Amino acid sequence: MTRFDTYFEAALSERAAQGTRRTLRPITRHNGTIQRDGRHLADVASNDYLGLADHPLLRERAAEWAQRFGTGARASRLVTGTLDLHDAVEHKIAAFKKAEAALLFASGWQANAAVIPALCALSLAQTGHKMLAFTDRLNHASLHHGFAAADIRQQRFAHNDLAHLEQLLIRHADTPGLRMIVTESVFSMDGDRADIPALRALADRYNALLYIDEAHATGVLGTDGRGLADGQADIIMGTCSKAMGGMGAFIAGSHALRDYLINHASGLIYSTALPPAVLGAIDAALDLLPSLNERRETLQSNAAHLRTRLHAAGLSTLDSSTQIIPVVFSSPERTLAIAQTLEDAGFLVGAIRPPTVPKDTARLRLALHSALDHNSLNTLADIILQEAIS
Repeated sequence: MTRFDTYFEAALSERAAQGTRRTLRPITRHNGTIQRDGRHLADVASNDYLGLADHPLLRERAAEWAQRFGTGARASRLVTGTLDLHDAVEHKIAAFKKAEAALLFASGWQANAAVIPALCALSLAQTGHKMLAFTDRLNHASLHHGFAAADIRQQRFAHNDLAHLEQLLIRHADTPGLRMIVTESVFSMDGDRADIPALRALADRYNALLYIDEAHATGVLGTDGRGLADGQADIIMGTCSKAMGGMGAFIAGSHALRDYLINHASGLIYSTALPPAVLGAIDAALDLLPSLNERRETLQSNAAHLRTRLHAAGLSTLDSSTQIIPVVFSSPERTLAIAQTLEDAGFLVGAIRPPTVPKDTARLRLALHSALDHNSLNTLADIILQEAIS
């Protein structure tokens, strides 16, 4: 027992009373199937949108690189951890993202949480003034954390409201300091998209850097799965742990940006480098992504079909236009109950509650993958619709 256990328990009891306490529930994965408590489940919860986490090429290259190069990078990139493998994979990422250069990080969270403070420090060091950050209100928690760590008060615009963003840019037009616009291209809890060309135009008009988190677009959307930014962002953060089926993340941008982050991004400087097996999986995914147009088309077609069925019954999926489909039920308790009913019927679905999403917007988060067939989707929709009217 620790000195704070009574306080821990009190805090957990508060979460339980609100219907927002989280628990870890293990699953078993084998050859693309999921088992929990003895039941086989269809995965409608994970971010493995193209099924690459079980692809034989990723398995083979991860195993091959581990056998050839060992299980760990052994040190940070600035000590002895930079392998020729890191440089080769980064060059491949940069070409894929139409950028001059790329830099690997351990995860998307780590990348955002490390890079944002480094960029904010640049403004203070070079201009003597804090960074002006114009951010979408529904940005991922890692982005908000990065600005909090840098002691920056964000100028948050209403979700995807570019008129509001421009009002804020005009209001602060004479405020000294560097400025940046930060958004996701596909929002992880709402499944909707940012208007990247319009954001690029605003960034150019008001002399702001454009930072796009492409975690849920990379591999899934855009030409050959390159994402929505498609050369229009100054900085792209992408993850290798979702549609790319592996682990890790990257920042793509200019050579000068890469060199700056090597010197100023604490998450890179003080972390052991990604191991060879992880790099092998990333390398294999990059080889595969341009050839997966059929999977991407199937994924988006299935998402459109499911949304149509849900809308016909009057259910809200917010402004989803991607493989992520939120079904809003407001009440955390009801959302949990419906998720359990779905699990009992053979579907693993995320029940997302505050504080992950705003108050009164608890939802099922349906994360589709390309292998789900229409029969499964229709069964899933039937159960949700039945629960919605009960």
